[in-house]
Amino acid sequence: MAENTGVKILQSLAEKQLITFEQANQLRGQIEGGANLYELLVDGKVVNEDQYMEAYAAAVEIPYVNVGEMQIPKEILDIVPESTARGHRIVAYEQTPDLVKVAMADPSDRQIVEFIRKKVDVPVEVAITSPSSIRKVLAQYQDTLEAELSNLIKQAQTVTGTGELTKVAEDLPTVKITEAILKHAILQGASDIHIEPTEDQLIVRYRVDGLLHNVLTLPKAVMAGLVARIKILSRLKIDEHRLPQDGRFKLESDDYQVAFRVSTLPVFDGEKVVMRLLDESGQGLKLDDIGMNDKALKVFRKNINEPHGMVLVTGPTGSGKTTTLYAAMRELNQPEVNISTIEDPIEYRMEKINQTQVQPKIGLNFATGLRALVRQDPDIIMVGEIRDEETASLAVNAALTGHMVLSTLHTNSAAGAVPRMLDMKVEPFLIATTANALLAQRLVRKLCQECKVAGKADKTIMDSLAAALDIEHMLKVLQEQGAVKKEAAWEDIPIFQPKGCPKCQDGYRGRLGIYEIFELSPAIQKLITSNVTSQDIETKAREEQGMVTMIEDGMIKVTQGITSVEEILRVAKE
Repeated sequence: MAENTGVKILQSLAEKQLITFEQANQLRGQIEGGANLYELLVDGKVVNEDQYMEAYAAAVEIPYVNVGEMQIPKEILDIVPESTARGHRIVAYEQTPDLVKVAMADPSDRQIVEFIRKKVDVPVEVAITSPSSIRKVLAQYQDTLEAELSNLIKQAQTVTGTGELTKVAEDLPTVKITEAILKHAILQGASDIHIEPTEDQLIVRYRVDGLLHNVLTLPKAVMAGLVARIKILSRLKIDEHRLPQDGRFKLESDDYQVAFRVSTLPVFDGEKVVMRLLDESGQGLKLDDIGMNDKALKVFRKNINEPHGMVLVTGPTGSGKTTTLYAAMRELNQPEVNISTIEDPIEYRMEKINQTQVQPKIGLNFATGLRALVRQDPDIIMVGEIRDEETASLAVNAALTGHMVLSTLHTNSAAGAVPRMLDMKVEPFLIATTANALLAQRLVRKLCQECKVAGKADKTIMDSLAAALDIEHMLKVLQEQGAVKKEAAWEDIPIFQPKGCPKCQDGYRGRLGIYEIFELSPAIQKLITSNVTSQDIETKAREEQGMVTMIEDGMIKVTQGITSVEEILRVAKE
């Protein structure tokens, strides 16, 4: 915000006697020093959000409107798609044959206004409103969806026999209900959709930023038609209800290109359907974007670019291991390099990379696939997961014979990969010889950068931290890593908290990784061949290489305002 605009806002508030002229002068000095006026006034509870936004509107000479109190007709609301409304904090609230009126929290976003003008082909009049008003209007999209589904459910037919399944699955109400559930999941940024039958109803849940949320309850009567429709889209057998099935389909529009990986499973009250959403519209994440700190990224890059050896990424299911390997392959994918993968399942299609899907029913598992891959003249081999002794042995042999092997393991820490490989009967000297680096990771939710609130480490936060880690050692790590000043105490460290706004609603938006990584130096190789514990290996990596553990990496991100203490402690429990 321009300094002059801030001065005008203060003047407007003082003239309305919402602040004194003395306060205005003090605040002016603070914004000239670089302080954020919105945080000073609204977060500081000097004025409320609507009062601030009204003064802002007066300062920039744009009308102010409180759309939060309006019930906007669906046809007007739909002028701006929900994804656009949520992303740009803009809603349409009035329309005439010659004009469309929109309200927005940030009137400087002229590009989106021009987009809407081209869409409606009439002039667009802009008004300013508060973020909380936008949030209330965004809820009307959800209300509109539920109302739409309510009407469709009344029209949907109840299946009384297997022969009717195909007909009901093709009926317009069933098709529309399915489309609404899928598209709303895309708009909300969901990674998974769960459709779960109970005794008397059907529950729809979305996983957003790693957490499941109830979004819809449907009558049990629509279950058969809905499940049949999803099976038809996925090319599954619609009359098979006793066995699990797996399939895939894709939805495309001007705004998105999403693949749905579908799994059906017989449960006591019917069939449960889980769909994983895979965004295929972009090129995916790059290594620079996944959240590794500079030192860890340098170590990881160095080791994946070695001509041979093995780099293992560890962590529980859903911790982002495959995403990290895809980001690595995207960087390694050059014309002079042959990259081959064996995966279960193939998450994303990548051009110029030879991807093979595991198919156990016909005998194509990780081991048989890996045997075939080494005869395909690869430079780099990606094994989706090392699950058994045979795959582990073949991966190690591939690394020994001049290939770079990238793979994943289910362990709790980077050092935990060593005993896991030993459990799969890999000789200690082979692990020491072939493994270049071991990486462990988790995913944490990112604080919404639009609404996060700065605070300090109060007693509640400190007690929570003390229960999970050594706070004195943690402070020393933060100082050594340059995250805080050398002389800083806990009470000096900014601790940001989630708040909630139209862009995020619950204070979080998106996820990124927290990591720990170490190389297998001669000293660590010697430890491995001595059959020591993973704790001994981790201690050596910290002493010798200054390895930062995942929870320490997470706390560094807390001090940077990227995530919260609550998120780090939640993930640390894993």
